[in-house]
Amino acid sequence: MDLELDHFFILTDKPKEAGDLLVSVGLNESFSRDHKGQGTSNRRFAFSNGMLEILYVRDSEESNNGPAKNLRFLERIQKENASPFGIVLTRTNDSKLGMPFSGWKYQPDYFEPPNAFHVGDNSEILEEPLCIYVPFVGPVSRIEEIGTFKSISNVQVSVPLGKMSDTLRTLQTVDRLQIELGSEHMVMVTLDNERSGLSKDLRPVLPLIINW
Repeated sequence: MDLELDHFFILTDKPKEAGDLLVSVGLNESFSRDHKGQGTSNRRFAFSNGMLEILYVRDSEESNNGPAKNLRFLERIQKENASPFGIVLTRTNDSKLGMPFSGWKYQPDYFEPPNAFHVGDNSEILEEPLCIYVPFVGPVSRIEEIGTFKSISNVQVSVPLGKMSDTLRTLQTVDRLQIELGSEHMVMVTLDNERSGLSKDLRPVLPLIINW
């Protein structure tokens, strides 16, 4: 199956500081939403061909006991070595309709059945990013707009492990996405093919470096 990046999220316990920092860099904030039954809310930063999502736990009891409990959001925020990242994928063609990796069905309260996410079974490995496929969304026509903070050119995710799970290795074939073994949890995002030659390291607020 041919896959592409739809969006990625970063879990945080400092959503105001994190989102405001992205705004200060120059990113345009889109609308926010609460995720019913999931216990989370977000701040969204949309581009012409994808999205960066700041995700935080709004209701810990709902998050830990609702349908999203196996995503273990709160643990991923609180545990030092856990990955705070989630990678959400869609397909680029309809020739193969199977699931791209082994996993389980997550039926959130905010989707009408049978629309549901397919979550990679590496969700049990807290040190790896959550890998999520959206099977009910067909190929999307994505455009690369010209300008500043317009398009996502590449997302590089660093994972501090000695080896990757089979699920995570599958993501190495995804368009505009790189998964690498490294020394820390980190995302490096390249925007607009780095036309401006500028860079911003958002640590320690976010494990994120933006190049544009």
